[in-house]
Amino acid sequence: MTKLARAGSIAVASLGLLAGPALAQPKLGCTSAPTAQGTQTVHCPTAITIVAESGAKFELGDRNRDGHIDSVELSNKALLLEVPKKLGRARFDVVTPQAIAAVRGTKWAVDAEGAKTSVFVVDGRVSVARPAGRGSVVLGAGDGVDVEPSGELIVKRWPPARVTALMARLGQ
Repeated sequence: MTKLARAGSIAVASLGLLAGPALAQPKLGCTSAPTAQGTQTVHCPTAITIVAESGAKFELGDRNRDGHIDSVELSNKALLLEVPKKLGRARFDVVTPQAIAAVRGTKWAVDAEGAKTSVFVVDGRVSVARPAGRGSVVLGAGDGVDVEPSGELIVKRWPPARVTALMARLGQ
């Protein structure tokens, strides 16, 4: 199910409970296609690739209004993102109710489930903070963090079984 862009600045790719395909507005140039594993893959002209778990709810954003995706708002389920390094200080954010995961080029997964957001880094480095600015951490390859409404942000090396389970949900 596809929503209309808000104020002309955000293209939306939403996968609802009806599990329809995620389609981005043409102005951002992103395309979406289902995979054999039941996920959706979004490809954008800036070489950004997003794999969405079946039923994931998210919106593609263009904060600086340059016509290119530079953020995703995720409200449910998991995304696997691959964002190439860009020149300059441009960053890419994934925003959930509990966390903001920001990068300048990497491959990582964000899972928003209920009152918890989990972030896992496959390659590169990701900064994770709470939206209210109450603490932040930096994750490297193989690291993860669970962000809940309260408590410390603790970086952990995720066990292989947890990584495998998350990646399987993303068709990896």
